[in-house]
Amino acid sequence: MKLWDILVTAVNGLNERKFRLGLNVLGILIGIAAVTGLVSITQGLTEEVGGQLEMFGSNNVMVVPFRVQPGRGLVGEAFNWRDIQILEKTPHVRYLSPIVGSKLASYNVRGEIYVCNVFGAEPIYFDIFNYYEMADGRALVQSDKAAVVLGHIVANPPDLDKPAYEVGDRITLTFMVRSQEKKVTLRVVGVMEEVGGTFGSEDDNSVVIPFREAQQIFESGSSVDYVALTVDTVDNVDAVVEHIEDEFGDDIMVMSFEMVQEQVGQVLGTLEAVLGGIAAISLIVAGVGIVNTMTISVMERTREIGILKAIGGKSSDVLYLFLSEATITGIMGGVIGAAFGFLLGRIVGDYIGLPVSTSPVLGLAVVGFAMITSVLAGLYPAWRAAGMNPVDALRYE
Repeated sequence: MKLWDILVTAVNGLNERKFRLGLNVLGILIGIAAVTGLVSITQGLTEEVGGQLEMFGSNNVMVVPFRVQPGRGLVGEAFNWRDIQILEKTPHVRYLSPIVGSKLASYNVRGEIYVCNVFGAEPIYFDIFNYYEMADGRALVQSDKAAVVLGHIVANPPDLDKPAYEVGDRITLTFMVRSQEKKVTLRVVGVMEEVGGTFGSEDDNSVVIPFREAQQIFESGSSVDYVALTVDTVDNVDAVVEHIEDEFGDDIMVMSFEMVQEQVGQVLGTLEAVLGGIAAISLIVAGVGIVNTMTISVMERTREIGILKAIGGKSSDVLYLFLSEATITGIMGGVIGAAFGFLLGRIVGDYIGLPVSTSPVLGLAVVGFAMITSVLAGLYPAWRAAGMNPVDALRYE
C-alpha cells in the first residue's frame, strides 16, 4: 500500500469509531493541557525573574552582614563604620552606599491607612541602581534633610483616581521604634517611575530617605543593615566578592548578579521540572488508555486485517496503518491540548498575577511529546495486528 492509502484508511478507521477516538483525544488533551499550562507559567516566571534581575546590575554587589545557618537562624552582626571603611577601600569599588532598612511605616490618605517599606540610603544609591527613573522631581542629594523619594504605588495608590502625593507635598510616616510609635513628616522631592513586574512591586511600594535621617528615626546608631556597591568592571566582580569574603569571614552574605541569577535559575528549573513531571503523569494514563482501546480495536477488526492481508497487504502495511491511527490521535490531542493549555495558563496567570510564556517552541514540543506518547502506546497493538496470520484472521468470529 502507498503511504497516502494508509493515511486515508487510518482516517476512515478513526472516523468510524468517533466515540473511542474522542476518549483517546480527551486523555491526551488533558495531559498536554496540564503540561503546557504549568510549563508556560513557570517559563513566564523565569523570563520575568530574569528581567527583574537585569535591574540588579551586572556590576553591582550586595553585602549583607548576616548569614542563614540551619538550626541557628541569622548569624552575624550589623556593620559599623569601621566595616564600611573596609568596604570602601576594597580595590575596584566605584560606588558604595550603606543602607538602613527596610522598615515598615504607615501613612494616611483621605482617611485610608496604607503601609510602605522605608529605607535610608546615600544619594549615590540612585547611581548604583540606575534603573530607577524619576516620573517627577529628582533623586536625593547630599544636602537633603527631612526629604523623601516615593515609589510609584506610594504616590499613586491603585484604588485612588488621582495621585495621593506630588513633588512639594508633605507625607507623614508612622513607625514603631523600640515598641513606641513615632511620626515623622517629610517633604517629597521625587516620585519614581513604576518599576512593575512580579517583584518590582516591592520597589514601587517603597520610599527612600537620607541615610543619616534614617539612622536618627530608627535610632540605629552607627549600625548598617546592608551595603550596596558597584564594581568598576564586570571582570572584577569575582575578585571583589572574594576580597570581601576574605576580609569578613563566613558570617556575611555577598551577592552578585551572577550568583543570584544562578541560584534563582536552579530553583525555577527544579520547579519547572517538578510541575512538568506531575502533569506528564496524566499523559502516561492517557497512553495506557490508548493501548487498551487500540488493543480492543485490533480484536474488533481481526477479519478486516485478514482480508487486507489476503488481497496482498503486507504485515508492514498493517503495522503502519495502526501506527498512523495512533499518530493522528496524538497530533489531534496535542494540538487541541496545547491551545487549551496556553489559554488556561493565560487565565490562571492573569488571575494570580504571574506572567505566562506562550512560545511556539513549547507548543511544538508538547505536540511532539503527545505524538510520541501515542505512537509508543500504539506499538504493541500495531505489532500484534501486523503479526496476525491471514487465514486465522479470516476465521475469527
